[in-house]
Amino acid sequence: MKPSKLTLLRYYALTRHRSWRSRESLERWQEARIVRHLSRVRLASAFYRDHWGERAVTDWRTFPPIDKKLMMERFDELNTAGIRKERALETALAAERTRNFQPMLGDITVGLSSGTSGSRGLFLVGPHERMAWAGAVLAKVLPRSLLHGERIAFFLRADSNLYGTVRGGRLQFQFHDLLEPMDRHIARLEKDKPTMLVAPPSVLRMLAEVALNGCLRILPRRIVSVAEVLDPLDRLYIERAFGQMVHQIYQCTEGFLAATCPHGTLHLNEDIVCIQKEYIDAGQRTFVPIITDFSRFTQPIVRYRLNDLLTERSEPCSCGSPMTAIEAVEGRCDDLFELPSMRDAGATVPVFPDLLSRAVICASPYIEEYKLIQVGPDRLELALRIAGHAVRETVETSAIRSLADLCGKLGCRMPFVALVPYAHEPDSRKLRRVERRWGR
Repeated sequence: MKPSKLTLLRYYALTRHRSWRSRESLERWQEARIVRHLSRVRLASAFYRDHWGERAVTDWRTFPPIDKKLMMERFDELNTAGIRKERALETALAAERTRNFQPMLGDITVGLSSGTSGSRGLFLVGPHERMAWAGAVLAKVLPRSLLHGERIAFFLRADSNLYGTVRGGRLQFQFHDLLEPMDRHIARLEKDKPTMLVAPPSVLRMLAEVALNGCLRILPRRIVSVAEVLDPLDRLYIERAFGQMVHQIYQCTEGFLAATCPHGTLHLNEDIVCIQKEYIDAGQRTFVPIITDFSRFTQPIVRYRLNDLLTERSEPCSCGSPMTAIEAVEGRCDDLFELPSMRDAGATVPVFPDLLSRAVICASPYIEEYKLIQVGPDRLELALRIAGHAVRETVETSAIRSLADLCGKLGCRMPFVALVPYAHEPDSRKLRRVERRWGR
């Protein structure tokens, strides 16, 4: 049967009203669905049959993991829709060139990731999955009931039939292409008066600046950060401009992974995906997620190792949800700095992006924006946007001293820091405030 808006409404209701009494009951529910899902995947995906060998699906936790490189190499055998990578890529690239994101392959949505890790990924979503995704997203993100209706302004690099699924009925959904000039976006926002703003934090930051200058007069009920890591500095600025908390969606090519609860805490969407934790630093509660999505069949995601760093909250959220609460999405593993050890010659010390971010933003209240890039084994570039009335030299010295203090605490040698001009314009590239360009 062809899925309809009734499918969307069903998943909306299930997501809003489904609950578990304990973490144990959630995990039992997950396990039953994963085993049932993987039994179907084994029959339909030649890649996974070969990859898992004779292992029973009940032993899925020990299946060999995959990553983006392997998924793209075996794309034709992995997906269950019989779609070849060349054809999917041709469709996705044509949409990027023409900015017409409506064409599909039959009833399958095809999309292209932004490729910030250096390699782009393709994703396929079937019609049932598309409706289920839309129902879950609306249940977790809308500030009020679906019956109220919202006017949603959505800023992203590319539109998709996936996003377009939420259009219609009481919802007004306006896509804002990041390749268009900002003044055009401002004019549209003034005209549409959206009740929801959904955008990367770098775009929300620019809109917040315009609002504080009195040139954008909108009163959204909810602001949602997507696509980029939400830096604490940007969060505070956006919240001050719009007078409300910033919510988050953590989503990537591989799935709808997390969303904030009414308390503003980011929770893993463990009613959609199971996330195993590969701890990088158990003491800091920082891990790399390994995803098994038991809601996607067209392009199954099973034991998929992401390139992201997540940090768990030390305390459960007061909302009472048994789903894992996340302190921060810190960025990509590739952006973990490696600095020379002071104790062991030739050794390096890993430094997490979150520690570097906090060292910079806590150095001075006059730092408005920043970028910190590792460009060599013992060389960093620091770009600061500083409040106009502050003394730049004083702020820069404080930032470098704060980084030196961090290095001392971690036992690594302080690298040379080159001060460079700050610049960022929102476009198809994601903003990364902490980035490693050396040793990749």
